[in-house]
Amino acid sequence: MKLRYFSHSSFQITTDAGQVLLIDPFIDDNPTCPVRAEELSADFIVLTHAHGDHVGDSFSIANRCDPLFIAVNELANYCIDKGFRAHNMHIGGAYEFGFGRLKFTIAHHGSMTPEGGYGGEPAGVVLSIDGINLYHTGDTGLFYDMKLIGEMTPIDYMLLPIGDNFTMGIGDAVKAVELTDPRVAIPMHYNTFPVIEADPHEFKRRVEALGKEAVVMDFGQELTLT
Repeated sequence: MKLRYFSHSSFQITTDAGQVLLIDPFIDDNPTCPVRAEELSADFIVLTHAHGDHVGDSFSIANRCDPLFIAVNELANYCIDKGFRAHNMHIGGAYEFGFGRLKFTIAHHGSMTPEGGYGGEPAGVVLSIDGINLYHTGDTGLFYDMKLIGEMTPIDYMLLPIGDNFTMGIGDAVKAVELTDPRVAIPMHYNTFPVIEADPHEFKRRVEALGKEAVVMDFGQELTLT
């Protein structure tokens, strides 16, 4: 399985079978993203919440490749209303897809569509694909149930925000790693805008001081997950 980071909270997962998932593809209006939306296609688009910097370029991408959207119920219905296919889910629910298992978790944030409508509850997502458990926390503040999430599904890779202001900052993100106990922590949601400037290498140093592994992915970088 391969993981590619486009910056902000946008990732691409390519399974061993060649299926492509995009998570929160905020691309063309993202000043730190090294690719254009027209370069991307997907079999599935996973949305953690409805804010414009997470729905991003989902619909322009979907117009070309007809992916299945996966989101909480209200956000999935929003995608359906736009003319796209969607699988409706909700917090705490899990489902077996062709690529693997997906479960939505809580996230402490907000969720409003670009038109100002209610986008459902914000979420994190735990993906179990090709024998690897990956936890994309979505936009969230710190919460103690991260410990429970890690106990119920041992996390191999945890993707979590460090940019502060709208989400966890570095200190809270390090505590989130301590609670969840992933094999590898990967910071996200930083340096897109001045208000969320943060040093991912400081995060890495502080995680490593706990005796855990952290990887700072360059924008556009792809990793093979093992």
